[in-house]
Amino acid sequence: MSRLATAFRSLAAPAVIAVIIFVSAGRWDLPFVWAVLGELAAFYLFLAAFTDPEMLRERQAPGPGNQDRLTRFLGGALLLGHWVLAGLDVGRFHWSPVPWEVQVAGLVGYAAALGVNFWAMRANRFYSSVVRVQTDGPYRFVRHPGYTATLFAVLSGGVALGSWLAMLPILGFAATFVRRTLLEDRLLQLELPGYAAYAQRVRSRLIPGLF
Repeated sequence: MSRLATAFRSLAAPAVIAVIIFVSAGRWDLPFVWAVLGELAAFYLFLAAFTDPEMLRERQAPGPGNQDRLTRFLGGALLLGHWVLAGLDVGRFHWSPVPWEVQVAGLVGYAAALGVNFWAMRANRFYSSVVRVQTDGPYRFVRHPGYTATLFAVLSGGVALGSWLAMLPILGFAATFVRRTLLEDRLLQLELPGYAAYAQRVRSRLIPGLF
């Protein structure tokens, strides 16, 4: 598959999210929603242009060996609920509006988190969307920087959409990702040669000095 084809395929995710939010909202004139979707689309285009094509294919269609199906399916359901609630709140009912200044901060945080996630994928060509043992090199600051960036991205991007109520499913999503981190870390320490020694040097899983 060419990089151009990969780019078009990658844009399917922002397109699906857009349909869910705008149909739920019943309107299109939601600038912060467009801004979040624009940042996400740019992220996928950068991935298609500058990361390893094999890694992208692995993330879109993971190989065998997934040992954490719960995160993938439960996380997807929680994100779906988040997008539907966000659309209903900001577009129709205005249950829990977020001040625009906070939304702007969320957009900045979302862009920063996507940048860190891009770095993680560039640095590790085996970055997979399922938990599997892979012989990738260790990270210097935290053991799972891609997961750190994903968590910060969904939290800040959720705020940028403009609905406090829609953050409730995001908190559940964050909990599933913390569980995933613990599961993967335990798996790697048991089965990946050298990982236990690496974990002794880099003590933090997600947040430097905290966790």
